Amino acid sequence: MTMSQNLSPVDAAWLRMEDPTNLMMVTGLLVFDEQVDPRRLRTTLERRLLPLDRFRQRVRESALGIALPHWEEDENFDLDAHLHRVAVPAPGDQAALQALVSDLMSTPLDMSKPLWQMHLVDGLRGGGSALLVRIHHCIADGIALVRVLLSLTDPTPRAGRSSNATAGTSRVAAPGFTLPLAEMAGVLMDPLRAIEVAQMGLSGAAALRRLVTLPADPPTVLKGRLGVTKRAAWSSNLPLEAVREGGRRAGCTVNDLLVAAVTGAIRRYLLDRGEDVTGLEIRAAIPVNLRALEGPLELGNQFGLVFLALPVGLDHAGERLAELKRRMDEIKGTPEAMVAFGVLNALGLVPTRLHGNLVEFFGGKATAVMTNVPGPRVPLYLAGRKIAGIMCWVPQSGRLGLGVSVLSYAGNVMVGIAADAGLVPDPEKLVKDFEAELAGMLKVRREPARGRTGSRRRVL
Repeated sequence: MTMSQNLSPVDAAWLRMEDPTNLMMVTGLLVFDEQVDPRRLRTTLERRLLPLDRFRQRVRESALGIALPHWEEDENFDLDAHLHRVAVPAPGDQAALQALVSDLMSTPLDMSKPLWQMHLVDGLRGGGSALLVRIHHCIADGIALVRVLLSLTDPTPRAGRSSNATAGTSRVAAPGFTLPLAEMAGVLMDPLRAIEVAQMGLSGAAALRRLVTLPADPPTVLKGRLGVTKRAAWSSNLPLEAVREGGRRAGCTVNDLLVAAVTGAIRRYLLDRGEDVTGLEIRAAIPVNLRALEGPLELGNQFGLVFLALPVGLDHAGERLAELKRRMDEIKGTPEAMVAFGVLNALGLVPTRLHGNLVEFFGGKATAVMTNVPGPRVPLYLAGRKIAGIMCWVPQSGRLGLGVSVLSYAGNVMVGIAADAGLVPDPEKLVKDFEAELAGMLKVRREPARGRTGSRRRVL
């Protein structure tokens, strides 16, 4: 039996961000063109997933929520409580699957058990299956979840008996710095105190100052009080090579192009909702991976955040792309992501009763969460079946109502939307707007910047 072990401060922060209106789950979806054998899937999980301690352990919160919570072995662990088989109603199309994903994305995990669930979904049009995976953010971040899923796979339909995962659990040390509890509580009462803390010799003083003094994002229909119902949607597979070629023509990276397409999609969506977008900028909180992509699988959270201002008010696609590229180049090499990681560590040390105020404080600085997760370049197999597509969504931390995820796999790229149903009742429209914007972006060629229009505020 594994001995009890405290959660790391940053993992505790994600645990304590849990709220009925904003569940802290990382959600993954694997789609197969053929039906998956549930017995073979179960055997795969027993051999490859369950050797990882966290998937047999539950979380115990400390008395009064002051000390760090800890992991403990679930003596009554039963795989049947975590692996379920369901079917979508006819006709089994993407709309039916999206409805199921949305429903489960709105359903909390059982906190008395290990914090993960899988649903093997049958009834898809054409006879295929899907595997919906939900893992609490305190176990793994988006990059770690993708690596967990990949550890279950094989390069061919014939599975080897050895596990691709590393048994046990790797603890993640906090790089950079962490703020003492008393100082973080002081930031809650007076954010300018963070500047004083930074001036006491902590690295990243300028980045910390920028983080705590960022003004709130402007109000739009994308911001507001959250409800418990979430909506999920995702695009078709888009050829990655076409996006690369479009980036080469425009003199930018694939990521630049995709972020510009997302920005254009948000602009279209806001205009259709009757918003005045003249000079509008809204921020996206973008996770930045701080762990090596190679080496043993590590669970836990090891990423920081940067806040990127999206120039939604620019009406010319080429101009939006050039401005976004300039801003993203500006962010690269700054310590902002490491500073944010330090703040998340500090947040995990704050008593639970103070958590809500701190989360609101930082959540007000953005409108959306945007992730870009690189997946495997070649097709993989799970339980002997070829994976046709992969999508992954991270929770909208900070009480945000919109999440945009980009994931590449086997020569294709997909975009997924996870949104609060009260704020974005039609995420499939955002997906269509993204596809239309990307099609236009692929025709953009490098050109001199036209100069920027006025904005509601200067953020970068």
